[in-house]
Amino acid sequence: MEKNKVNIDQNETVIHVDDVSKSFGDLHVLRNVDVRLYKGENLVVLGRSGTGKSVLIKLISGLLSPDTGNVRVLGETVNELDDRELRALRQRIGFSFQNSALYDSMTVRENLEFPLVRNKRNLTRAEIDKEVEEVLEGVGLSQAINQMPSELSGGQRKRIGIARTLILRPDIMLYDEPTAGLDPITCLDINSLINEVQERYNTSSIIITHDLACAKMVGDRMVMLLDGKFERQGTFQEIFDTEDKRVKPFYDYNFIV
Repeated sequence: MEKNKVNIDQNETVIHVDDVSKSFGDLHVLRNVDVRLYKGENLVVLGRSGTGKSVLIKLISGLLSPDTGNVRVLGETVNELDDRELRALRQRIGFSFQNSALYDSMTVRENLEFPLVRNKRNLTRAEIDKEVEEVLEGVGLSQAINQMPSELSGGQRKRIGIARTLILRPDIMLYDEPTAGLDPITCLDINSLINEVQERYNTSSIIITHDLACAKMVGDRMVMLLDGKFERQGTFQEIFDTEDKRVKPFYDYNFIV
């Protein structure tokens, strides 16, 4: 299934990873990488496990600092921000984790209220209820508002995790392996939701994945990490129209919808 065309403003860069390198001891994970995310774009980062995809996410969010180079997000150089500035920037970035990161002791409603109450202390009860109901409707799970996470399926938990991220109306979404551990039908549902989020909330997103079906369905543009560098980028067809022995096995292993 090919992705529908969306409006992308290539004159506005919301993330610029500029000549960044990151090593852990003798392990060189990223080597002088350079990549941009444009406003309104879904950018897919492909790569095998251990190639540095998650390290890239941590650099963008300021959880790690680059050894060399700079990471600019929404006009801010992340590795130059102090703690207060970094917290403010992170409120404009939504994170969708592999495990959904829900609090098991809280209902769906309470999970969604938590970031609102923590970050927007002046909201009334009615305003909080309105925000919760709207975001649940946006991910198609209004009926789950009073359920516990343990009562939800894996796909439903993933949707609630995305809803909890969206409730602060972030400018950027970062998805870390959004289809990991899900069955093929639920994967299609999550892929569709990622596209709906892009269109409905006007987000710019980076999707970290090794699932090519996900990549093909959600990516406006793709980059592929090979040996610590972004050596291939473009459309799905442009990425895989190659005899490169580092790329072909990756394609051949995956089931493409």
